[in-house]
Amino acid sequence: MNAALQTSTVLPPGMHADEWAARLELAACYRVFAMLGWTEMIYNHITLRLPDSVTGGEKHFLINPFGLHYSEVTASNLVKIDLQGQVLDGSTHRVNPAGFTVHAAIHDGLQGAHCVMHTHTTAGVSVACLKDGLQQTNFYTAQLHGMVAYHDFEGITIHADEGPRLLQSIGDKPAVILRNHGLLAWGATLPQTFAILWTLQRACEIQLATFSMGGPQAVIPVPEDIAAKCTRDALQFSPNHGAGRDVFDALVRQVDRIDSSYRA
Repeated sequence: MNAALQTSTVLPPGMHADEWAARLELAACYRVFAMLGWTEMIYNHITLRLPDSVTGGEKHFLINPFGLHYSEVTASNLVKIDLQGQVLDGSTHRVNPAGFTVHAAIHDGLQGAHCVMHTHTTAGVSVACLKDGLQQTNFYTAQLHGMVAYHDFEGITIHADEGPRLLQSIGDKPAVILRNHGLLAWGATLPQTFAILWTLQRACEIQLATFSMGGPQAVIPVPEDIAAKCTRDALQFSPNHGAGRDVFDALVRQVDRIDSSYRA
């Protein structure tokens, strides 16, 4: 993780260093989302699975305390829960059932899903409401060729039986459009997941702006072969090229200049 995050705060007594590092990174991410305006009052979630060094192989993950705005999330008030949403760290904060139901299904069902992010941005929900969804018409969609999955709307996500259908819809695609609902991304690390979600969000923003100037019939499509080439050439999600770490770290430095209270 970011060396500055790792060395700039004191490890709380009794806490594993790897858990504190994960808490710092996730809390910083919540503040990045707040800075970018990717918030929905007190709703939505970013979850991060704790490493096996902390859990002994059990699937435990961190989630935001329900009732707090993203700008109020800190490393210490994040809540540690298991796949059933049971609080494991004695936190007095509530956990939103709609948060751990979908996230737990993905963490449990997709081997590489160590981080899951979900948003209700205006651009994301708007594209999620279109029959044809995200269309291959801009620089950002061209970097997501073959990476986008769709899942049909089933209502508020509090029912565990939706989990298998969600996993079937996702398959192995890390960028997900929840129809009539919003955006979701998952990945092996938090920065990688952020890079995927940021690209998906930008693709939706550009589509929303473009369609406002004349609708899909006026848009120049990106050919399949060109889009496939763009995705191969982008390399931004690849672990061999940082997998979003440099971008995420730059945003964390910006957050630190504004308000570093997430480190508490």
